[in-house]
Amino acid sequence: MRDIITVAVVNFKVDAANKESNLSRMCGFTEAAAARGANLVLFPELCLYGYDYYVDETVSQEEKIATAETIQGPSCAALAKVAKEKNVYIVFGMAEKKEDAPDATLYNSAVAIGPEGVIGAYQKMHPFETESIWCKKGDDPFMFDTPWGPISVGICFDTYQFPELMRHYVHKGSRLYLNPTAVIEEIPKEGSRQAFIDYYAPTLEYGVLCNTIFIASANLTGMDQINYFGGGSCVIGPKITPFFETNLTYYTGDKDNVQEGIQMETIDLSLATRRLSKTSQFTGEPDYRPELYKKFL
Repeated sequence: MRDIITVAVVNFKVDAANKESNLSRMCGFTEAAAARGANLVLFPELCLYGYDYYVDETVSQEEKIATAETIQGPSCAALAKVAKEKNVYIVFGMAEKKEDAPDATLYNSAVAIGPEGVIGAYQKMHPFETESIWCKKGDDPFMFDTPWGPISVGICFDTYQFPELMRHYVHKGSRLYLNPTAVIEEIPKEGSRQAFIDYYAPTLEYGVLCNTIFIASANLTGMDQINYFGGGSCVIGPKITPFFETNLTYYTGDKDNVQEGIQMETIDLSLATRRLSKTSQFTGEPDYRPELYKKFL
């Protein structure tokens, strides 16, 4: 299992409800990141078509279904072609139709693609508020195998309010967690970022401090149809301290950055010690006790 990986996260300004434009730019960003040495490129939640379209209650479910695709569809095929040519992994958000699901069923999904093709998709377990009107809740965690070990995925609200999911992945061996997200900055003017930063950054930072793993987060930025998104795409993770304490650093990206573009860095996953899931030198067993927590339910 390799330790050294170069991760790119994209602050992505969606071209609202224009799949052809967004897909073209996603391919372009992937090619550019790969040329700079990226092994994995992460795009935001629902970046293929935009976030606002799907939460717009004036748009019929039939219209939303018409814009969605399966992971065997043309958009995934186009990105898979780039992934193969550039030997890179891509994870991005889209509205997904599943071939074996009823015609009206949609999911808020994150698709994973590798050099060998489409790997699979994670369906968001915890849709946020009005998302639940158009998409069904997913039921299954999702990790995909890579030369760097299993990489795990959660989407936005999954990450910020449901730490159980990340902890599950850590216990299963993941050292890198991906967070495609769509976090809104409430008012696009000077002084408005405090609410965004007070919510977005601390929850990601807690994930690192609590789990001792790396987190890559890619957010939409700028205006969609009606909402202004806050950017702040970043890669954060554990850092070495003189006293071997758990601490974190921003390896790339800035929680204040709203500029569209690529942030990328090479990280050492061996620093992701996942210490709560490792055998304690004091007790001879892990501090994390999932068999006990099941009794609480």
